[in-house]
Amino acid sequence: MSELAILGLLRLRPMHGYEIQSIIQQSKMDDWAHLLSGSIYYAINKLEKEHFIEPHKEERNGSKIRVIYRITKKGEDYYRKLLYEKLGQQPHSVKSDFMLALSMIDGENKEEIISVLKRNLEQLRASKQEWESRKANKKNTPAYGRLMEFCFDSTIDILNMDIKMLEDVIQQLETL
Repeated sequence: MSELAILGLLRLRPMHGYEIQSIIQQSKMDDWAHLLSGSIYYAINKLEKEHFIEPHKEERNGSKIRVIYRITKKGEDYYRKLLYEKLGQQPHSVKSDFMLALSMIDGENKEEIISVLKRNLEQLRASKQEWESRKANKKNTPAYGRLMEFCFDSTIDILNMDIKMLEDVIQQLETL
């Protein structure tokens, strides 16, 4: 959710939109959260209209003027509301389009299904490697703490579970 990410980052310090978008892209936040880095400016405008953030100062970068925003008291309250709302939700959805598709493969070409599942499996393995690498790189940063480590471990555990499930499904299909 873009609003929570923006407000959370502005709680750290005042920033301009491009910096917020860069942090989201560099941290790969959009890989594990429901937000699109392209929606950041729309959300910033909305947050400003609702007085959750306000211009702090302007910064000139060549011919461009960048507005640096800061969170307001109203924004702090809204941030906490969003934070507690999201913390009250299930960490991961049990709804899955993949599971729906898997339940409907009867009568389909087994070799083609296995081929698609194997490509999916390789993508999951590559994703797991990337998350493990990110975790190793983050350990050397000042912001790394036990909660961040827990988030990395949880994501890697989910990837391991998905990898194991796909391996089992492929094995099951190959023995039919």
